[in-house]
Amino acid sequence: MNRVYNFSAGPSMLPLPVLEQAAKELVCYGESGMSVMEMSHRSPDYEAIIKAAEADLRRLMNIPDNYKVLFLQGGASTQFASVPMNLINLKPAKKALYAVSGQFSGKAYKEAQKMGYNAKCIATTKDDNFDHVPVITKDMVDQDASYLHICFNNTIYGTKYPYIPETGDVPLVADLSSCIISEPVDVTKFGVIYAGAQKNMAPAGVTLVIVREDLLGYADESIPTMLDWKTMADNDSMYNTPPCYAIYVAGLVYKWIEQLGGLEVMKEMNVKKAKLLYDYLDSQSYYTAPVKPESRSLMNVTFVTGDADLDKKFASEAAKVGLKNLKGHRSVGGMRASIYNAMPYEGVEALVAFMKKFAEENPKA
Repeated sequence: MNRVYNFSAGPSMLPLPVLEQAAKELVCYGESGMSVMEMSHRSPDYEAIIKAAEADLRRLMNIPDNYKVLFLQGGASTQFASVPMNLINLKPAKKALYAVSGQFSGKAYKEAQKMGYNAKCIATTKDDNFDHVPVITKDMVDQDASYLHICFNNTIYGTKYPYIPETGDVPLVADLSSCIISEPVDVTKFGVIYAGAQKNMAPAGVTLVIVREDLLGYADESIPTMLDWKTMADNDSMYNTPPCYAIYVAGLVYKWIEQLGGLEVMKEMNVKKAKLLYDYLDSQSYYTAPVKPESRSLMNVTFVTGDADLDKKFASEAAKVGLKNLKGHRSVGGMRASIYNAMPYEGVEALVAFMKKFAEENPKA
């Protein structure tokens, strides 16, 4: 088996033990005589799978009982519409607040505007090319707003909020797609957490929504049924056929993290990996890390040589030695190393060694 180090931002690499367990059970799950991909979602076998996945996630993230856990479809991008549809009626002013710290939070803000909602951007770092996250203080948050939306970790730009904004009585809604289950997070600080699974949790196809129960039931009757969180909560995520196999793999990932020691241990591992890469970037001048240190992501590390042709050569040469998908997002350029939970420390060591070698062999003019 010749597996590479896959630095893709998503879909991303999955833990090898999880893949091996899924492969072992691919054709026949337990004593069922069939694959999980073939099961009825109403069958006892599958109901046990989805219930175990939820229970394991609740334990892993310490999710309180007054929060619903939903396994949905449509990706995090569908939640850009679902969030205002479900929450805008929460307060009479019907006002939504957004902090724009990158592409996806910007898309969420534009989606709310496109749908005709009273959406207001209260903070952005666009003028600084999103090289840090905005500072949000409680006095900036209009208390008559239905919610404040943020993207907690910005995959494209490699930034992350080093703090959880204080919002008073306004529910905080956060897109955690690229940092979910990478470290402990106080769920009670949020009204809603949502995340596409394909970056750090499972194959593409399932979207996680964690929503406080008192925020359910505010959607207009005209909302599409599939976007109504209360409908999905009332039906235990199975109003229709859920993304069964992706949920099954997510459950294996939760068990894998628990076996390692939980999210505290996961954080230690992620900090160690990120420190190795950032320490090297800070120790030399060939590569530049554009993100301000206080906003650096543990999951997505961006860097450039300052020469577009060299950047292109770097990604191409790296791929030849098994360091795949290091090309930066098309809107930013340069390089991006996504070092999610499943990336081993050895993968980052191999990347740093290649970076040193490339710099020596490709001097700048």
